[in-house]
Amino acid sequence: MTEESSATKNLRSALDGVHRAGVPGVFAEVRADGRIWRGAAGVADLETGRPVGTGMRQRVGSITKTFVSAAVLRQVEAGRLDLDAPIGDFLPLLVPGERGRAITIRMLLNHTSGLAEYLPYAFPSLQKLAPESLDDNRFQEFRPAELIAIGVGAPATGEPGSTPGIYSNTNYLLLGELLEHLTGVPMEEHISRAIIEPAGLANTGFPAGPYIEEPHSRMYEALFGAIDPPRDYSVYNMSWVMAGAGLVSTVDDLNRFYRKLLDGEIVSPSSLAEMQRLEPVIAQDGRLIDYGLGLYKTEIPGHGVFWGHDGTVWGALTMAWAGHDGGRQFSAAMNLVRWRKPDPEGTPHPIDDALAALKHQALCGPASDLRLAP
Repeated sequence: MTEESSATKNLRSALDGVHRAGVPGVFAEVRADGRIWRGAAGVADLETGRPVGTGMRQRVGSITKTFVSAAVLRQVEAGRLDLDAPIGDFLPLLVPGERGRAITIRMLLNHTSGLAEYLPYAFPSLQKLAPESLDDNRFQEFRPAELIAIGVGAPATGEPGSTPGIYSNTNYLLLGELLEHLTGVPMEEHISRAIIEPAGLANTGFPAGPYIEEPHSRMYEALFGAIDPPRDYSVYNMSWVMAGAGLVSTVDDLNRFYRKLLDGEIVSPSSLAEMQRLEPVIAQDGRLIDYGLGLYKTEIPGHGVFWGHDGTVWGALTMAWAGHDGGRQFSAAMNLVRWRKPDPEGTPHPIDDALAALKHQALCGPASDLRLAP
């Protein structure tokens, strides 16, 4: 058996650190210079002790938005759409009147539309950090139009096109309806045909119901300490956010997708350049991020710029990052989310510190001796 290299030992130590900090199960894949490392730590099921594995499916949350954005850009390339066209030209019943004429496709993609997030209204107990709505809606079948109506009807977060934008799933539900309007098939079916299948993502798709059929972890939601102990929400009807966060994938598929995207194999170089045009956007956790069209960047001093997305759904957190030069990639999946309890002093949580260490090791650690661990 080949001795594990120092690079893989460091990665494994960082991954174990996330588990020791309190995440039941975490798994990741790192790619660098043609080498691939995969690792897993912890359990997929707290009751049975079933271990988490690197090939498990994961609800990847808002990483879905990059797929939706790529599908929209493909419609632009085909001449069926202009990024600066008003959404009211296509969906006047969903965004009527002057607002529909002022909000463009680009503004939906980069969250500068001013449309509010519908989630606090569809899940009202979230406004008081209570879990009742999560349980009540587990098998609820939402229609995109009713959720969009909530977001459109709520007080605007800003004028169309103003910055900083405010991250809102209402934008991407509208883009899902736009894709169906343009293609004549449901958004899920179109993205599968146009993006997922051509890219060879065999383990990526939109589940038809509340269950993930393939091997996967349970998903533990803490809701910032309001659910203690954290509760499993792995069985859930994702109609509440399908075009914004409905995909299931693997860390391997995510790395493959973002590499192909940045290499110009998913959309054209000009479309990718549009995706990388950044605006300041306030994320759902309050951070100010540099957001493009379904894609945003993180910059690590001394190590360059990385493009990707992260995402959460009830009980799961996923992240995927790729260097713009064809180099380092990192995808990771965890089965606990919103672990931080309210803390007026902002004391760092051990999980936050451990995740930051894992991300830095994965994207910045030495790659010369990186090889698949035994």
